Amino acid sequence: MQITQSTQLFSRAQQKIPGGVNSPVRAFKSVKMTPLFISHGSGSKIYDVDGNEYIDYVGSWGPMILGHAHPDVVSKLEETLRNGTSFGAPTEGEITLAEMVCEAVQSVEMLRLVNSGSEAAMAALRVARGYTGRDKIVKFEGCYHGSVDPLLVKAGSGAMTLGIPDSPGVPASFVEHTLQAKFNDLESVIKLAEENSQEIAAVILEPVAGNMGMITPEHGFLKGLRDLCDREGILLVFDEVMSGFRVDYGGAQTLFGIVPDLSIFGKVIGGGLPVGAFGGRQDIMLCVAPAGPVYQAGTLSGNPLAVAGGLATLSVLKEQNPYADLGQKTSWLCAEFRAAAESAGVPIQTQSMGGMFGFFFSENPVRNYQDALNSDVDRFAGFFSKMLRQGIYLAPSAFESLFISTEHSEEDLERTAAAFREALHAV
Repeated sequence: MQITQSTQLFSRAQQKIPGGVNSPVRAFKSVKMTPLFISHGSGSKIYDVDGNEYIDYVGSWGPMILGHAHPDVVSKLEETLRNGTSFGAPTEGEITLAEMVCEAVQSVEMLRLVNSGSEAAMAALRVARGYTGRDKIVKFEGCYHGSVDPLLVKAGSGAMTLGIPDSPGVPASFVEHTLQAKFNDLESVIKLAEENSQEIAAVILEPVAGNMGMITPEHGFLKGLRDLCDREGILLVFDEVMSGFRVDYGGAQTLFGIVPDLSIFGKVIGGGLPVGAFGGRQDIMLCVAPAGPVYQAGTLSGNPLAVAGGLATLSVLKEQNPYADLGQKTSWLCAEFRAAAESAGVPIQTQSMGGMFGFFFSENPVRNYQDALNSDVDRFAGFFSKMLRQGIYLAPSAFESLFISTEHSEEDLERTAAAFREALHAV
């Protein structure tokens, strides 16, 4: 193995950090490689500590929709930094950011800022239980809503990559109220509702699944969930950590015309800085302390830097409305992938929406968790390394979505398509 600065740093990291990384998928285990350590990013590119340049399709796992170090975001952060980084007290920026999200997303009448998507998911479900007076929740196999104990059941992405879909350290009693349904299978949810009548507080899902690879909802699936929840008095919770402000300024719920009761957002509303949020109908959100009895708190919630990054990012997105262009880019790239795969005799499935896309090495359509597990992960591992050598940075897992930013140029896309063709013939 070639000794690089990345391999040296990884060896050093493993001495003090479990597995050498601070989030499991970063370890590159499923692609059987040593992870790259990144020094900086600019626009559509990132650069590792050995000076190698890569066209980045990870985008910090989604939030870098404007690319890396966008000048408007950097300028806003520098201005905020000079005024102080944290006060543990209200600032005007928090109000403005909440107003922007509420204006953009039809279903969100009130919003609570938190520090991560995981925290937002945990709080949203607590609110759902408090509001309904019920204990059980329904989640979908392969959908990931953060490392929250009751939700670490067939949780997609990192757990799938490492082959440990359920985590030790989570007592059985913590997940006894978590019911499992199949994505794109409305009947599986109806069955759970019938078996647990008047006991389910919420159905939570990614409206566009992004943590078992990208899987879009089939026609009628989300509408069926909305109708079921209305009939049974269940709250519908959309986790738009990935899709929110990514596939459309109003999120996936705007594209599909479905109004959830609660929504969860992630780091895109902080320009990539640590932030999350949950929001929804006013009568539900008024249950949250100090307005109501459901407790939720965080010292760094509404941190001025994260808020500043979000204000700058959302302002650019609102002004430029880049979603049609992003959709054209992902659609073109997926079409090139399919053509290359057909030429090479390699079975492939692709999906795209806005600036979000993905692919599986599979002969059959991928519509749920089990279909994703049946894709050819060994082929993906070899393909990933070939792409990386050609300067294309994909997610180091067959079960992750990919992302395009406003900064990805035609040249970037053409280089990526050419690399894809070469890598397929070499695998």
